[in-house]
Amino acid sequence: MNILEVYDLTKVYGDFKAVKGIFFAVRQGEVFGLLGANGAGKTTTINMLTGLARTTSGRIIYSGIDYTRNIKKAQHLMGIVPDESNLYPELTGFENLCFCAALYGMKKKEAGAKAEFLLEQFGLKDAKDKKFAAYSRGMKRRLTIAAGIIHDPPILFLDEPTTGIDVASARQIRNILKDMNKKGTTIFLTTHYIEEAERLCDRVAFIVEGRIIKIDYVDELIHPVKDRNILILTISGLSDGIEERLSTILPDFKCKRLSNNDIRIESDHPVRTGHIIRILEEEGIDVIEAKRMRATLEDVFVNITGIEAEEMKKEKEKKAG
Repeated sequence: MNILEVYDLTKVYGDFKAVKGIFFAVRQGEVFGLLGANGAGKTTTINMLTGLARTTSGRIIYSGIDYTRNIKKAQHLMGIVPDESNLYPELTGFENLCFCAALYGMKKKEAGAKAEFLLEQFGLKDAKDKKFAAYSRGMKRRLTIAAGIIHDPPILFLDEPTTGIDVASARQIRNILKDMNKKGTTIFLTTHYIEEAERLCDRVAFIVEGRIIKIDYVDELIHPVKDRNILILTISGLSDGIEERLSTILPDFKCKRLSNNDIRIESDHPVRTGHIIRILEEEGIDVIEAKRMRATLEDVFVNITGIEAEEMKKEKEKKAG
Protein backbone atom coordinates (compact mmCIF):
# COMPACT_ATOMS: atom_id res chain seq x y z
CA MET A 1 0.00 0.00 0.00
CA ASN A 2 1.24 3.49 -0.88
CA ILE A 3 1.17 6.08 1.88
CA LEU A 4 2.22 8.82 -0.56
CA GLU A 5 1.78 9.23 -4.31
CA VAL A 6 3.14 12.09 -6.38
CA TYR A 7 2.02 12.81 -9.94
CA ASP A 8 3.69 15.25 -12.34
CA LEU A 9 4.80 17.53 -9.50
CA THR A 10 6.27 20.83 -10.68
CA LYS A 11 7.58 23.95 -8.98
CA VAL A 12 8.46 27.14 -10.86
CA TYR A 13 10.06 30.27 -9.40
CA GLY A 14 9.81 33.01 -12.01
CA ASP A 15 11.76 31.74 -15.00
CA PHE A 16 13.41 28.94 -13.03
CA LYS A 17 11.86 25.48 -12.91
CA ALA A 18 13.14 23.90 -9.68
CA VAL A 19 11.14 20.66 -9.95
CA LYS A 20 10.19 19.35 -13.38
CA GLY A 21 7.19 17.03 -13.43
CA ILE A 22 8.28 14.25 -11.09
CA PHE A 23 6.40 11.01 -10.37
CA PHE A 24 6.96 8.58 -7.50
CA ALA A 25 5.23 6.65 -4.71
CA VAL A 26 6.30 5.88 -1.16
CA ARG A 27 5.16 2.54 0.26
CA GLN A 28 3.90 2.26 3.79
CA GLY A 29 6.61 1.12 6.19
CA GLU A 30 9.61 1.76 3.94
CA VAL A 31 12.55 4.16 4.12
CA PHE A 32 12.55 6.16 0.90
CA GLY A 33 15.46 8.42 -0.02
CA LEU A 34 15.60 11.32 -2.44
CA LEU A 35 19.27 11.52 -3.39
CA GLY A 36 20.93 14.35 -5.26
CA ALA A 37 23.41 17.21 -5.18
CA ASN A 38 22.63 20.57 -3.61
CA GLY A 39 20.30 22.49 -5.89
CA ALA A 40 18.87 19.34 -7.48
CA GLY A 41 15.37 20.01 -6.13
CA LYS A 42 15.35 17.86 -2.97
CA THR A 43 14.36 20.53 -0.46
CA THR A 44 11.84 22.10 -2.85
CA THR A 45 10.20 18.70 -3.27
CA ILE A 46 10.00 17.98 0.46
CA ASN A 47 8.66 21.50 1.07
CA MET A 48 5.82 20.90 -1.38
CA LEU A 49 5.04 17.51 0.17
CA THR A 50 4.82 19.03 3.67
CA GLY A 51 3.00 22.24 2.82
CA LEU A 52 5.94 24.60 3.23
CA ALA A 53 5.81 25.51 -0.47
CA ARG A 54 2.91 25.59 -2.91
CA THR A 55 2.94 23.38 -5.96
CA THR A 56 2.89 24.98 -9.38
CA SER A 57 1.19 21.91 -10.80
CA GLY A 58 0.77 18.21 -10.13
CA ARG A 59 -0.93 16.09 -7.47
CA ILE A 60 0.01 14.94 -3.95
CA ILE A 61 -1.98 12.06 -2.49
CA TYR A 62 -1.73 10.72 1.07
CA SER A 63 -3.34 7.36 1.86
CA GLY A 64 -5.57 7.64 -1.19
CA ILE A 65 -6.78 11.21 -0.55
CA ASP A 66 -5.76 14.12 -2.80
CA TYR A 67 -4.42 16.90 -0.55
CA THR A 68 -2.75 18.93 -3.31
CA ARG A 69 -4.77 22.09 -2.76
CA ASN A 70 -4.60 21.94 1.03
CA ILE A 71 -1.59 20.03 2.30
CA LYS A 72 -2.11 21.47 5.78
CA LYS A 73 -5.11 19.15 6.17
CA ALA A 74 -2.66 16.23 5.88
CA GLN A 75 -0.15 17.55 8.40
CA HIS A 76 -1.56 15.34 11.17
CA LEU A 77 -0.26 12.43 9.10
CA MET A 78 3.30 13.69 8.92
CA GLY A 79 6.26 14.57 11.08
CA ILE A 80 8.54 17.22 9.64
CA VAL A 81 12.24 17.65 10.40
CA PRO A 82 13.68 20.51 8.30
CA ASP A 83 17.38 20.82 7.48
CA GLU A 84 17.63 23.72 9.95
CA SER A 85 16.03 23.37 13.38
CA ASN A 86 12.71 25.18 13.90
CA LEU A 87 12.70 24.85 17.70
CA TYR A 88 12.88 27.75 20.14
CA PRO A 89 16.35 28.53 21.57
CA GLU A 90 14.97 30.17 24.73
CA LEU A 91 12.91 27.08 25.71
CA THR A 92 14.31 23.95 27.35
CA GLY A 93 14.27 20.60 25.60
CA PHE A 94 11.26 19.51 27.62
CA GLU A 95 9.41 22.79 26.97
CA ASN A 96 10.04 22.59 23.24
CA LEU A 97 8.58 19.09 23.04
CA CYS A 98 5.53 20.04 25.11
CA PHE A 99 4.95 23.09 22.92
CA CYS A 100 5.09 21.00 19.74
CA ALA A 101 2.70 18.48 21.29
CA ALA A 102 0.24 21.27 22.09
CA LEU A 103 0.30 22.34 18.43
CA TYR A 104 -1.07 18.89 17.57
CA GLY A 105 -3.81 19.15 20.18
CA MET A 106 -2.27 16.89 22.79
CA LYS A 107 -3.38 17.50 26.38
CA LYS A 108 -0.81 18.75 28.90
CA LYS A 109 -0.49 15.52 30.87
CA GLU A 110 -0.21 13.38 27.72
CA ALA A 111 2.30 15.82 26.19
CA GLY A 112 4.48 15.81 29.30
CA ALA A 113 4.56 12.03 29.48
CA LYS A 114 5.39 11.71 25.79
CA ALA A 115 8.11 14.39 26.08
CA GLU A 116 9.72 12.52 28.97
CA PHE A 117 9.59 9.26 27.01
CA LEU A 118 11.21 10.80 23.91
CA LEU A 119 13.92 12.57 25.90
CA GLU A 120 14.83 9.18 27.39
CA GLN A 121 14.67 7.41 24.02
CA PHE A 122 16.83 10.02 22.28
CA GLY A 123 19.46 10.16 25.01
CA LEU A 124 18.53 13.68 26.13
CA LYS A 125 17.07 13.04 29.58
CA ASP A 126 19.98 14.75 31.37
CA ALA A 127 19.56 17.83 29.16
CA LYS A 128 15.77 18.14 29.50
CA ASP A 129 16.01 21.36 31.54
CA LYS A 130 18.77 22.97 29.47
CA LYS A 131 17.82 25.67 27.02
CA PHE A 132 17.86 24.51 23.41
CA ALA A 133 20.43 27.21 22.57
CA ALA A 134 22.95 25.41 24.81
CA TYR A 135 22.58 22.07 23.00
CA SER A 136 25.32 20.75 20.70
CA ARG A 137 24.53 20.30 17.00
CA GLY A 138 23.93 16.59 17.45
CA MET A 139 21.67 17.14 20.47
CA LYS A 140 19.70 19.79 18.56
CA ARG A 141 19.20 17.37 15.68
CA ARG A 142 17.97 14.61 17.98
CA LEU A 143 15.52 16.92 19.77
CA THR A 144 14.24 18.24 16.42
CA ILE A 145 13.51 14.66 15.31
CA ALA A 146 11.81 13.95 18.66
CA ALA A 147 9.64 17.04 18.15
CA GLY A 148 8.71 15.81 14.69
CA ILE A 149 7.35 12.49 15.96
CA ILE A 150 5.73 13.54 19.25
CA HIS A 151 2.26 13.04 17.71
CA ASP A 152 3.16 9.56 16.32
CA PRO A 153 2.83 10.42 12.61
CA PRO A 154 2.66 7.53 10.13
CA ILE A 155 5.24 9.23 7.87
CA LEU A 156 8.31 11.24 8.89
CA PHE A 157 10.01 13.69 6.52
CA LEU A 158 13.67 14.52 7.14
CA ASP A 159 15.65 17.00 5.07
CA GLU A 160 19.39 16.20 5.29
CA PRO A 161 19.08 14.52 8.72
CA THR A 162 22.79 14.28 9.59
CA THR A 163 24.38 17.23 7.78
CA GLY A 164 26.81 19.22 9.89
CA ILE A 165 26.90 16.97 12.95
CA ASP A 166 29.68 14.81 14.38
CA VAL A 167 30.15 11.16 13.43
CA ALA A 168 28.92 9.76 16.76
CA SER A 169 25.71 11.84 16.66
CA ALA A 170 25.10 10.88 13.02
CA ARG A 171 25.44 7.19 13.91
CA GLN A 172 23.04 7.62 16.83
CA ILE A 173 20.47 9.34 14.63
CA ARG A 174 20.71 6.61 12.00
CA ASN A 175 20.11 3.99 14.70
CA ILE A 176 17.10 5.94 16.00
CA LEU A 177 15.63 6.14 12.48
CA LYS A 178 16.16 2.41 11.90
CA ASP A 179 14.42 1.63 15.18
CA MET A 180 11.49 3.93 14.33
CA ASN A 181 11.13 2.27 10.95
CA LYS A 182 11.14 -1.21 12.51
CA LYS A 183 8.22 -0.06 14.69
CA GLY A 184 6.23 0.96 11.59
CA THR A 185 7.06 4.60 10.81
CA THR A 186 7.47 5.34 7.11
CA ILE A 187 10.51 7.56 6.56
CA PHE A 188 11.13 9.94 3.66
CA LEU A 189 14.55 11.55 3.69
CA THR A 190 16.55 13.77 1.39
CA THR A 191 20.32 13.55 1.43
CA HIS A 192 23.48 14.05 -0.57
CA TYR A 193 25.32 11.62 1.74
CA ILE A 194 25.34 8.67 -0.63
CA GLU A 195 26.64 6.25 2.02
CA GLU A 196 23.84 7.33 4.36
CA ALA A 197 21.21 6.51 1.75
CA GLU A 198 22.78 3.09 1.24
CA ARG A 199 22.74 2.38 4.99
CA LEU A 200 19.20 3.57 5.67
CA CYS A 201 17.02 3.32 2.58
CA ASP A 202 14.98 0.50 1.12
CA ARG A 203 14.48 2.45 -2.12
CA VAL A 204 16.05 5.61 -3.50
CA ALA A 205 15.26 8.10 -6.22
CA PHE A 206 18.06 9.98 -7.97
CA ILE A 207 17.13 13.59 -8.69
CA VAL A 208 19.20 15.76 -11.04
CA GLU A 209 18.29 19.34 -11.99
CA GLY A 210 14.70 18.90 -10.86
CA ARG A 211 14.08 15.58 -12.63
CA ILE A 212 13.96 12.10 -11.14
CA ILE A 213 16.06 9.93 -13.41
CA LYS A 214 16.04 6.61 -11.53
CA ILE A 215 14.02 4.93 -8.77
CA ASP A 216 14.72 1.44 -7.45
CA TYR A 217 15.56 -0.69 -4.45
CA VAL A 218 19.11 -0.11 -3.20
CA ASP A 219 19.96 -3.82 -3.57
CA GLU A 220 18.70 -3.84 -7.15
CA LEU A 221 20.73 -0.75 -8.03
CA ILE A 222 23.92 -2.23 -6.61
CA HIS A 223 23.41 -5.75 -8.00
CA PRO A 224 24.81 -5.05 -11.53
CA VAL A 225 28.08 -3.72 -10.07
CA LYS A 226 28.43 -5.96 -7.00
CA ASP A 227 31.03 -8.20 -8.70
CA ARG A 228 33.19 -5.28 -9.79
CA ASN A 229 36.75 -5.51 -8.46
CA ILE A 230 38.03 -2.24 -7.00
CA LEU A 231 41.44 -1.42 -5.58
CA ILE A 232 42.37 1.91 -3.97
CA LEU A 233 46.10 2.59 -4.14
CA THR A 234 47.88 5.26 -2.12
CA ILE A 235 50.89 6.27 -4.18
CA SER A 236 53.83 8.39 -3.11
CA GLY A 237 54.35 11.60 -5.07
CA LEU A 238 51.58 11.42 -7.66
CA SER A 239 52.35 13.54 -10.68
CA ASP A 240 50.17 15.13 -13.34
CA GLY A 241 49.13 12.71 -16.05
CA ILE A 242 49.29 9.71 -13.72
CA GLU A 243 45.92 8.39 -14.95
CA GLU A 244 47.12 8.28 -18.56
CA ARG A 245 50.37 6.63 -17.48
CA LEU A 246 48.60 3.99 -15.42
CA SER A 247 46.16 3.29 -18.26
CA THR A 248 49.18 2.54 -20.46
CA ILE A 249 50.84 0.35 -17.83
CA LEU A 250 47.55 -1.40 -16.91
CA PRO A 251 45.51 -1.42 -20.16
CA ASP A 252 42.95 -3.93 -18.82
CA PHE A 253 41.98 -1.70 -15.89
CA LYS A 254 40.02 1.52 -15.48
CA CYS A 255 42.21 3.97 -13.57
CA LYS A 256 41.04 7.14 -11.90
CA ARG A 257 42.73 9.66 -9.62
CA LEU A 258 40.70 10.28 -6.45
CA SER A 259 42.88 12.74 -4.53
CA ASN A 260 46.44 13.96 -4.19
CA ASN A 261 47.67 10.48 -3.28
CA ASP A 262 44.91 7.98 -4.12
CA ILE A 263 44.21 6.11 -7.34
CA ARG A 264 41.19 3.88 -7.97
CA ILE A 265 41.76 0.81 -10.15
CA GLU A 266 38.69 -1.05 -11.34
CA SER A 267 38.12 -4.22 -13.33
CA ASP A 268 35.42 -6.75 -14.11
CA HIS A 269 38.06 -9.45 -13.56
CA PRO A 270 39.80 -10.46 -10.31
CA VAL A 271 42.53 -8.05 -9.27
CA ARG A 272 45.72 -9.58 -7.86
CA THR A 273 46.99 -6.90 -5.53
CA GLY A 274 50.57 -8.12 -5.27
CA HIS A 275 50.87 -8.44 -9.05
CA ILE A 276 49.59 -4.88 -9.58
CA ILE A 277 51.99 -3.48 -6.98
CA ARG A 278 54.98 -5.28 -8.56
CA ILE A 279 54.12 -3.93 -12.02
CA LEU A 280 53.85 -0.38 -10.71
CA GLU A 281 57.05 -0.58 -8.67
CA GLU A 282 58.93 -1.86 -11.73
CA GLU A 283 57.76 1.34 -13.41
CA GLY A 284 59.13 3.43 -10.55
CA ILE A 285 55.73 4.06 -8.90
CA ASP A 286 55.92 3.63 -5.12
CA VAL A 287 52.72 2.13 -3.65
CA ILE A 288 52.31 3.00 0.05
CA GLU A 289 48.99 1.23 0.66
CA ALA A 290 46.49 -0.91 -1.22
CA LYS A 291 42.86 -1.44 -0.13
CA ARG A 292 40.22 -3.64 -1.69
CA MET A 293 36.78 -2.04 -1.93
CA ARG A 294 33.30 -3.26 -2.85
CA ALA A 295 31.07 -1.44 -5.31
CA THR A 296 28.58 0.85 -3.56
CA LEU A 297 25.54 2.98 -4.25
CA GLU A 298 28.01 5.79 -4.82
CA ASP A 299 29.34 3.98 -7.89
CA VAL A 300 25.82 3.52 -9.20
CA PHE A 301 24.97 7.18 -8.59
CA VAL A 302 28.07 8.37 -10.44
CA ASN A 303 27.38 6.01 -13.36
CA ILE A 304 23.75 7.07 -13.73
CA THR A 305 23.95 10.80 -13.01
CA GLY A 306 27.47 11.66 -14.09
CA ILE A 307 27.90 13.59 -10.82
CA GLU A 308 31.21 12.74 -9.21
CA ALA A 309 31.41 11.66 -5.60
CA GLU A 310 34.09 14.28 -4.93
CA GLU A 311 31.67 17.00 -6.02
CA MET A 312 29.08 15.67 -3.56
CA LYS A 313 31.73 15.54 -0.84
CA LYS A 314 32.71 19.16 -1.37
CA GLU A 315 29.05 20.21 -1.13
CA LYS A 316 28.73 18.16 2.05
CA GLU A 317 31.78 19.83 3.63
CA LYS A 318 30.62 23.28 2.53
CA LYS A 319 27.18 22.78 4.09
CA ALA A 320 28.67 21.31 7.26
CA GLY A 321 30.88 24.39 7.64
